[in-house]
Amino acid sequence: MVSLQLDGRTAVVTGAGQGQGAAETRLLVEAGARVIATDLAPDLPAELAAMPSPSVSNGALVYRQLDVSDASGWAALAAWIQSHGWQVDGLVNNAGITQRSRLLDASVADLQRVYEVNVAGSLLGIQALAPLMAIGSAIVNVGSVAGLTAHYPVAYTASKWALRGLSQVAAMELGPRGIRVNTVHPGFIETPMTASARPEFRKATLAETPLGRTGSVEEVASVVLFLLSPLSSFVTGAEIPVDGGQSGHGGAKPVSDAMR
Repeated sequence: MVSLQLDGRTAVVTGAGQGQGAAETRLLVEAGARVIATDLAPDLPAELAAMPSPSVSNGALVYRQLDVSDASGWAALAAWIQSHGWQVDGLVNNAGITQRSRLLDASVADLQRVYEVNVAGSLLGIQALAPLMAIGSAIVNVGSVAGLTAHYPVAYTASKWALRGLSQVAAMELGPRGIRVNTVHPGFIETPMTASARPEFRKATLAETPLGRTGSVEEVASVVLFLLSPLSSFVTGAEIPVDGGQSGHGGAKPVSDAMR
């Protein structure tokens, strides 16, 4: 029976030290995968170290330091994986940063800094690890509701729109090799990144979200698990919002609310 179980599979998760990345790592380990969790910290981050000890002790979780914007780091990771005789069955390009400058204040340097992590980091990951993937492997790129709308932080928004293009090209180019590529677009999820958002932002975003609440990292991780699992074996090039309906109404919610 086809299931969400990933026994015997190896997945790489970037930006795994906290928030969504840590939740994705936990859920994939629970599904039976060997997860190579990566982040900037030299040692195992506290949120991953707090995972139940049986999951860590049986080798289901391996941690490697990685700067996703560094091509040599990706090459070293690929070589290390090969040295263990492993293939890569899943890649989650989760690492991302934000920059909240508005249109008339943002600099080219702002755009470049965010682009290097959010877009180039995903490209480098695909280039480094796709050669280690076989038929049935899958890549999930983590976008954002900002990549579906005219969101105000221009550098972050531009990077997530660019990631959509990268994902679609990857789905087209890697499809003949049996490698699927999909994108999830989280809305307002409770993470360390969104914790610094202004109260006005939180209030306004909740007003635009039909479900009327923020999302959890586990709710994003569940969709990532589905996209890496055999249950989604004929799904590629898809973009799935995990945003409580925020991007679905095209700005009509305030009109609907006003007409009640």
